[in-house]
Amino acid sequence: MAKELKTNAMRFLDKNKIEYTINTYECDEFIDGLDTAKKLGQSPDVTFKTLVAHGKSGSYYCFLLPVALELDLKKAAKSVGEKSVELLHVKDITSVTGYVRGGCTPIGMKKQFMTVVHNSAENLPLFFISGGRIGTQIQVSPKALVASIRGKFEDIILTDE
Repeated sequence: MAKELKTNAMRFLDKNKIEYTINTYECDEFIDGLDTAKKLGQSPDVTFKTLVAHGKSGSYYCFLLPVALELDLKKAAKSVGEKSVELLHVKDITSVTGYVRGGCTPIGMKKQFMTVVHNSAENLPLFFISGGRIGTQIQVSPKALVASIRGKFEDIILTDE
């Protein structure tokens, strides 16, 4: 049996003594989070994607939200105290985070960015986030995750208003 290669995210969780489960799946190239959840038989409500944005100040931020929902850029900006935020271009993801598109996670990045998790996760016992590479997920407690990265829960999704 081959030894599981640890990602920076897993090393971070180990170091901080946070329990997690690794979930791997076959994937040759990027597939979006909704397709991943369907492929694995997971509810899209407990499968979260990581989006990275930058504000007018030049600071970077991570936003975690259910894979089927869209980030509200105005709510996201307000949640981090910026006038506005803009999603990072795909070509810049690796240089800013150290991760590739489809494997980006808010933990174990080159630098820990302020992270906001959609408040639907606050009362979940566990949720799925990227494990730090394509084809790997981590199932972890949202509260333990947020506490370990000094993040917060807020409403950051786009709604039909």
